[in-house]
Amino acid sequence: MRNDGPAAALWSRAYPLLSMTALFWAGNSIVGRAARELVPPAALSFWRWTFALALLLPLAWPHLKRDWPVLRAHWPVMAILGALGIGAFNTLLYSGLQTTTALNSMLIQSAQPALILMLGGLVMRDRTSARQIAGVLVSLAGVLMVIARGDLARLLALRLKAGDAIIAFAVLLWALYSVLLRKRPPVHPLSFLAASIMVGLVVIAPVYLMELASGRRIVPETGSALAIAYVSVFPSFLAYLFFNRGVELIGSAATAQFMNVMPLMGAGLAMLFLGEALHLFHVAGLALVLAGIWVAGRPAAN
Repeated sequence: MRNDGPAAALWSRAYPLLSMTALFWAGNSIVGRAARELVPPAALSFWRWTFALALLLPLAWPHLKRDWPVLRAHWPVMAILGALGIGAFNTLLYSGLQTTTALNSMLIQSAQPALILMLGGLVMRDRTSARQIAGVLVSLAGVLMVIARGDLARLLALRLKAGDAIIAFAVLLWALYSVLLRKRPPVHPLSFLAASIMVGLVVIAPVYLMELASGRRIVPETGSALAIAYVSVFPSFLAYLFFNRGVELIGSAATAQFMNVMPLMGAGLAMLFLGEALHLFHVAGLALVLAGIWVAGRPAAN
């Protein structure tokens, strides 16, 4: 990428890139929920990444040819990252959205910073500051407030739906992906994304074949095509590039903490497109999420 011009300037700024990533991924949950009767989950995941790869390859091919020896030398890491970030996470997310709301999905995903801090300490031996821990706890309090609908007794008696549990497992895998992303090979971002998608498609394909064998098919309607088109371009091709770049610029923990703005964006999208209602406990919970981001992101005192 050239070192001048608006595109290069944007590429060097983590927070605008991550803001667009959050918006695109919020839209991904909205579309996954809205299209649940039209496009089965494995089909949506498979065709999402097939078309994303088709869009990416003309741009990535020169870099992929040059970087292929490095990618091949790092194949165990690439296999793990592709399986987690492309294959497992997305298929599980769309499966969970069959039975839970888009807003619930995004709020569960807001637990990522806590998981990333925990896994970063266990896997990468990261040090976490008291300020980061406090920010995560404040954000988690906001998530729990929304799940409990502002009622502590409801939280204590809470029983997760199957979709919520599936998405929670997907979030755990994504947190692991985010931590391990620092082990990615030193290749061009387009090469890395293309190779990751190839691995992910290998993981998704058997699940898609089982889905077809069960009799589930894409409903041939305009809505199906629009859903696949959206998830192929925005939360796939663009958002993954932006997210991976964000990790390069500010690290996995700070990147994931900032991604807690996704429920705020998603709440507006869910109300606008799905008719999901916004209540006072949503507002209070999201305020805590944003407060947690601010606390964790404050510079340390000298």
